[in-house]
Amino acid sequence: MSAGTDAATADERILQTSPLRKLLGRPELGSVVGAIAVFVFFAFFADSFLQAASLSTVLYAASTIGIMAVPVALLMIGGEFDLSAGVMVTSSALVSSMFSYQMTANVWVGVGVSLLVTLAIGAFNGFMLTRTKLPSFIITLGTFLMLTGLNLGFTKLIDGTVSTKSIADMEGFPSARDVFASTITIGGVGFKVTILWWLALVAVASWILLRTRAGNWIFAVGGNKDAARAVGVPVTRTKIGLYMGVGFGAWISGQHLLFSYDVVQSGEGVGNELIYIIAAVIGGCLITGGYGSAVGSAVGAFIFGMTSKGIVFAEWNPDWFKFFLGAMLLLATLLNAWVRKRAEATK
Repeated sequence: MSAGTDAATADERILQTSPLRKLLGRPELGSVVGAIAVFVFFAFFADSFLQAASLSTVLYAASTIGIMAVPVALLMIGGEFDLSAGVMVTSSALVSSMFSYQMTANVWVGVGVSLLVTLAIGAFNGFMLTRTKLPSFIITLGTFLMLTGLNLGFTKLIDGTVSTKSIADMEGFPSARDVFASTITIGGVGFKVTILWWLALVAVASWILLRTRAGNWIFAVGGNKDAARAVGVPVTRTKIGLYMGVGFGAWISGQHLLFSYDVVQSGEGVGNELIYIIAAVIGGCLITGGYGSAVGSAVGAFIFGMTSKGIVFAEWNPDWFKFFLGAMLLLATLLNAWVRKRAEATK
C-alpha cells in the first residue's frame, strides 16, 4: 500500500473517531450525566424544585461550594490536596473582621489585609510542600490544625469570645457587602452575587487550563512532576501558584461569610475541605492528578447544591443527605473511571 493510501486511511480513521474520542475524553462528561439524572430525579419527586426561587436557592448553595471547588480542582489536577481549605475560609473572614474592628479602619483595609494573609497561607503550603518533599496530605493537615487553633485562640484573645464583634456600622461595610454578599433581582427572583463570582472563577480557570502555558504546566506536574521538570516545567512555581489560588478562593468565600452575617464564629469551616474535594472528584478530577477540568468542578458543585436543597424541597429527612453525597461520590468515581477507559479504548 502506498504512503498516500496510508495517509488517506489514517485521516479517515481520525475523522471517524475524533468526535467520539473528544466527547468520551472530556473529564466532566460523567458529572454532566450525573447532574442530569439528579435534576430529573428531584424534578419528579419535589414539586417545588422547578420553581425559579428554588433554582436560585440551589445555585446559591452550589456557588458557596463551587467558589472553592474550582481552585481545589486545579490543585488536584496538579496532583496535590489542601486539607486546610475549609478553615482557611474562616481565617479569611476572621482576619478581615478583627483587623477592621481593632484598627477602627475602613473595612476595605481589613479585606485587603485578609487577601494578603490568605495568599501567604497558600504560598506557605506550596513552599513547605516543595521544600520538604512531604506529601500534601501531611503538610496541609498540619496547616489545618494550626489554623483551627489560631482561629479560636486569636478570636478569644482579641474579642473575648468565640465570635467576632459586629462591624456593620463601620465605614465601607455597605459597599463591601454589595461586592461579596449582595442579591441581584432578575425577573422578580433574587440571585446571590456569589453565583457571579463562581461563574467568573470557572471561566478564568478554564481559560488558564485550556489556553495558557500555565495550564499545560498544571497538567504536566499532575501527571508526572519529574518528567515535567526534566522538560523545563517550573514545578515549584506551579505548585506554589496552585496553593495561592486556593488561598484566593478562600478569601472570596471568607468575605462572603463575613458580609453575609456581619459576625463570624471561629469554629466554622471544619470539614468543608472534604466537600470541596468531593465536588472536584464528582466533577471528574482524579485523585492521582493530571486529569480534570474547572467546568467539571462546577458541575460537581451544582450536583451538591441540587442534592442538599432537593432533599429539603422533597420534604425528606435531611439526615440522609450525607448518604446521598457518599453514594454520588462512589458512583461518579466509577463512572469517571469507565469513561476514561472508553476514551483510551478509542485511541
